[in-house]
Order: sequence, then structure tokens, then C-alpha cells
Amino acid sequence: MDDTFRVYPRVELGTAVEIGDYVILGNPPQGHTPGELKTSIGANAILRSHSVIYAGNQIGENFRTGHGVLIRESNTIGDDVSIGSHSIIEHHVTIEDNVRIHSNCFIPEYSVLKEGCWIGPCVVFTNARYPLSEGVKERLQGPVIHRGAKIGAGAVLLPGVVIGENALVGAGAVVVKDVPPRAVVAGNPSRILKMMNDIEEYRLDTDSAG
Repeated sequence: MDDTFRVYPRVELGTAVEIGDYVILGNPPQGHTPGELKTSIGANAILRSHSVIYAGNQIGENFRTGHGVLIRESNTIGDDVSIGSHSIIEHHVTIEDNVRIHSNCFIPEYSVLKEGCWIGPCVVFTNARYPLSEGVKERLQGPVIHRGAKIGAGAVLLPGVVIGENALVGAGAVVVKDVPPRAVVAGNPSRILKMMNDIEEYRLDTDSAG
């Protein structure tokens, strides 16, 4: 292999995987030795320069990273997932098929991103309701983004909020409570402005939403 990138033991790569300069694959997390945790990345992945993927990740086919992406250990990532430049995915995150995460996003531990959801640039998820409080690590709870939901640029989601199927979170919103399916929310704190059926451009997907 080209010596401009590093692949640790027990990293399994599918066919036709492209690896950019200074990429690191299978980096062992603290407390683990090289090769202790198996890492797999499916066929046709494109891993752009300076991306780091820790050990223990299970990643599907047609995966894409931008430049400088960091993916911590023990995540489950489906097929046809794209993660933009300089985004960070912490550990024990679930990302289903066809998810798009744009650049400069932060996705913390225990977040769940369901099939086909869309995360705009500079979005921040949070998972600690009371940072630095006693026992906080045992109470971490990431947001859950349901199928087809869209999170606008620069939005902030508080720990454990649930974004309903095909909902839309406006740019810069601060989401402090659950968002119903197909609702459109914006503001700080966010509030419901309308429903997706009120937006002509989204009426066509009503039937597919159920």
C-alpha cells in the first residue's frame, strides 16, 4: 500500500476503495491494542485526505468522506452515507442508509440518524443535559433523527430530542423539545411554524411519507 496513509491490523476493505493522503484507518481507541477491534468498510468507498476512522466501525458500501473527517470507534454506518469535510462523528453512533451529513458537523455519542435524513453544514448535536455533573457519562443521550428529516445549517439540537419523520428544522434553530413528523420548526427556542404540506416544494412527497 501507498505509504502516505496508514491502515492498522484487522481493517477489512471492500473492492475499489479509494484512500487519500494521510488517511488513518483502524486507529485503536484508548484501552485497546492495534487490531483488537475489527473494522470494515464496504466497496466503492472514497476516503479523502486526512480522514481518520477509528477501530470497531462497521461501514457499508459507497461510503464517502470529505477532507479531515474524524470518525471515532464502534459506530454502525449503512450504505450510501456521505460525511462532509471536517465533521466529527463520536463513538456508538448509528447512521442508517442514504444519510447525508454536510461539512463541519458534530454528532456525539449515542445519536441515531435514520434512513435518508439530511444534516446541513455546521449542525451541532448535544448529548449531555448537565455537562460535568456527577454521573453525566451514564446519562448521555444523543438526538434521534427519523427517516427523511432535514436539519438546516447551523441548527443546535439538545440531548435526546426526537426529530420526526420528514420534519424540517430551520437554519440556526435551537431545538429543545421533540419535533412532530412533517412539522417545520425554527427559532430559539424552536417552535412549529407550519407543516411540510404547507410548502409547495414538499407536497409531492406526502404519499411516500405515509
